[in-house]
Amino acid sequence: MAPKYRDGDAVVALNGKWISYAHTLFAAAAFLGAFVVGVQLHFHKIVQNEHFGYPDEWFPSVSATIGDRYPERSVFQVFIAITSGPRFALVFLWYLMTARPGSTLPKIVAGTGVFRTLTCGGWTYVTSTDDHDWHDIFMISYLVATLPWTLGCLALSPANRRAVKYRKILASLFFGTLVPLIYYFIQHKVHKVAGAYTKYAFFEWSLIIFDVGFDAITALDFDAFELVVRDVKGVSRGQLKTTADTVIEKEKDKPIGNTFGRGFLWSEAIDIAADVYNGFLFWTNLTAMPLLVWFFPLWHMGISGYEIFIISTVSPLIMAIPSVRSLVVRNNTLIHFLPISGLLAFLVQDPVYRLFTCGFSVFTGSLAWSASFYGDRAQTVRLESRIFAFSAGLIMSNVAKFAFQTNNPLWPVMHAENGGWNKLGLLFAVLAAVRSARRSFAQSSVSGGDYYPPSGKKGSAVLAGIGLGGLFFGMHSLLTDSSTMISWVWEGFPIRGPIQVPHGALTIFVMSVGFLFGLYNPRVAGSWTSFGIGSLGAAVLTNYSHWFGFYGGLAMAFYLMAVTPVFITSAVHHSPASTFGLGFCVWVFLTLFHVWVVAYAFVPGGPLVREHTDWLMTITMLCVGAGVFSSSVTQSSGSPKKNFVNPNSRRQRSYYVYALAVLQLFAVAIAYLRFPTNDYTPYHSNDKVVTAGIWTIHFSLDNDMWSSEQRMINLIRESELDVVGLLESDTQRIIMGNRDFTVLLAEELGMYVDFGPGPNKHTWGSALLSKFPIVNSTHHLLPSPVGELAPAIHATLDMYGEMVDVVVFHSGQEEDPEDRRLQSQYLSQLMGSSPRPLILLSYLVTKPLEGNYNTYVSDVSGMKDIDPSDWDRWCEYILYKKLKRTGYARISRSTITDTELQVGKFVIGQPEPEDDIRIPEEMVPEGQRFPALFRGEGVRGHRYHVFDEPRYWQ
Repeated sequence: MAPKYRDGDAVVALNGKWISYAHTLFAAAAFLGAFVVGVQLHFHKIVQNEHFGYPDEWFPSVSATIGDRYPERSVFQVFIAITSGPRFALVFLWYLMTARPGSTLPKIVAGTGVFRTLTCGGWTYVTSTDDHDWHDIFMISYLVATLPWTLGCLALSPANRRAVKYRKILASLFFGTLVPLIYYFIQHKVHKVAGAYTKYAFFEWSLIIFDVGFDAITALDFDAFELVVRDVKGVSRGQLKTTADTVIEKEKDKPIGNTFGRGFLWSEAIDIAADVYNGFLFWTNLTAMPLLVWFFPLWHMGISGYEIFIISTVSPLIMAIPSVRSLVVRNNTLIHFLPISGLLAFLVQDPVYRLFTCGFSVFTGSLAWSASFYGDRAQTVRLESRIFAFSAGLIMSNVAKFAFQTNNPLWPVMHAENGGWNKLGLLFAVLAAVRSARRSFAQSSVSGGDYYPPSGKKGSAVLAGIGLGGLFFGMHSLLTDSSTMISWVWEGFPIRGPIQVPHGALTIFVMSVGFLFGLYNPRVAGSWTSFGIGSLGAAVLTNYSHWFGFYGGLAMAFYLMAVTPVFITSAVHHSPASTFGLGFCVWVFLTLFHVWVVAYAFVPGGPLVREHTDWLMTITMLCVGAGVFSSSVTQSSGSPKKNFVNPNSRRQRSYYVYALAVLQLFAVAIAYLRFPTNDYTPYHSNDKVVTAGIWTIHFSLDNDMWSSEQRMINLIRESELDVVGLLESDTQRIIMGNRDFTVLLAEELGMYVDFGPGPNKHTWGSALLSKFPIVNSTHHLLPSPVGELAPAIHATLDMYGEMVDVVVFHSGQEEDPEDRRLQSQYLSQLMGSSPRPLILLSYLVTKPLEGNYNTYVSDVSGMKDIDPSDWDRWCEYILYKKLKRTGYARISRSTITDTELQVGKFVIGQPEPEDDIRIPEEMVPEGQRFPALFRGEGVRGHRYHVFDEPRYWQ
């Protein structure tokens, strides 16, 4: 007999929208309940932060409200626990609504929703008071997962115009709020501005409202669902019959505005990831090669001959020969394996042969990519994929350097001992090349697509090549590191502009948005109006500092990335030799130009372009303008389909958005994890001792052409330096890898950092790292009418409550005596004008007690030599005034650089003695002694030398 209750009676039927209502209600009750209770019971306590309290701060942050005090913490935890039920149900219903056979995206979004719910429980029940680190881990995981959840919900939204509209508004408000949120957090944390945390709190609460509101929109979609509790055995007395059981079935066939989700396949996503990695490999090799070249003129102090490797990029010129072009294009898939050799260069110990290996990879890489663009000109979807890989590879290179604090971990100057990931990178490179080759062979039979014949109207090939050269140089010089443009606009303390962390993530974001804009709006990106905006940004970046200058840089970054697909698509209509070959020739010229403007004292004809970064920027934009002129002619003929990347490749473009979104997630997470703590402590604070050092570090390349940051960190830490001046430290140029190793040192050593003047000021750089807060700093360019510019940083530090000045200075070369005389007078007057105690950490190029030495150490400056009896100095000196000097030592460099580390010890708060009395070490208090680590043979080639032991004074 058939069961009596086969269909069953419905005990309860509930419309799906009530799940959304319950989620919104309990989430709001959790936060509002905690806020009301907290304000009523502990107002003054929850508005208090580490710097200020009421009345400077008068509105509590979310974290202080929900996690710091009882009973508001309990109120929040109870209601947020109740919220978890509707939350899981909401994620489940959203999955049911959006799931489609063969579609993976709904599963990803659902998994992200579950992950967000679990991490919410993490930062809810593990408060910052309980465990600050785990609270932050859960919190950042929740925020990072919010991006794919939001984008996924937008992509999968059913065809409900009202719901989609509200989702877009709330998502825009959520992510837009992050900008002022970060700004005011930096104002509070870094600048210690009174009231900034209150403003931060308003934006933090706004994020909660927008986040909860975004999920509340599901009520507009879930009203098509009915949740039914059905009695299938008749144990209840329910008499409510079910409504139409076909409701959900009807809804699942409803048209979905699924721009991104339809047909999502992991295999295609892996193909895109492989292409991006291939682009990353190209930029890795290209950015490494000038850095390796720089090693040789650096040690030769002039032209070395190895500069010839710069022209390894012009390999596309050989495709001017038709037979060669045909051979390269037909075998391009195989040629793409050759640049992998650049990742093997770390195995080569000899610097010369390492350069040869890297030069070969750049030669073949430039050839392979140029042939790829040209060979795919007939297939717009594949061409678009190549352009995306090329551009996203640049962005990935930025993210990698951002993650590894300045160096690309696959560069030939890296290995396992200094933080390199060469072997893992090599493995991925092989896998990516094989994957891309497999797809290329599979698509080799595809027809020519919508390519139009050579008889179509085209712009000038020469102008297109010049445009590519300007574009490549602009990208290489400014966009291969997220901190380069930030260093251009930095002017010292107090901070009035962006800092490398977290604002480097903003550069990466603008680059990504710029590329997508150019991809979807090629005619706008390639217009003269856009060129004018980009040129204006270049002018602002060149001539202004702080935030205004950085905004100009962002405008230029946006434009250069946007115009990339336009220029490449236009260039493929010509011979690759006349476009890409000529383009790389222009890149070579501009690269040498950008070296000449600062190295004018060491190169032929250098004085003609001395200090003319403005000329360089103007010529770069004029070259880009030539490309605009050529591409505008090309796009004026025929329909847009014939001139630009296929606009109907929506499915492929969805993967571009995913890939760039993943890179942005990494950038944001890295920025959060690297955010400076600013809670640094000197090594011997109980004794009020300051240990200061001066070191010329040769641009952080050691004697064997390896990156030397980790070795420098070890020596500075073991020397217990509280303050250190670094010279020859400006690495924000193409020939130095566009690195910012000073921030790496500051983060690893727990120090504040000031670097400058910036790379647009044409010096070899100076930097100051300090365990003490830098209250104020000014950058100086000293008189240099003939030779290279002499940089100086004049900073005021808060040392144990007393203001002490520190000057870091690099004078001109021996060949320019008049320059050095004028610089000595300028610096002497600068030091003499300071009424505070002062320490000079310097590179003076003079003999002790002779010549300009007597200007630096004089009644005008008021300075004293830390050890006048040290006869063996020529360059590095430590001078001081109005301080009690207690010790001096010289530590050998090993093979890190060609200059030793000089160190001095001072005691703050004690008067400067009238008599200098040398004392033995056993009479020196323990906290004022130098580390015993470097006595005798020392460690790793570092030892006390010249005197064989430190010197101490009473």
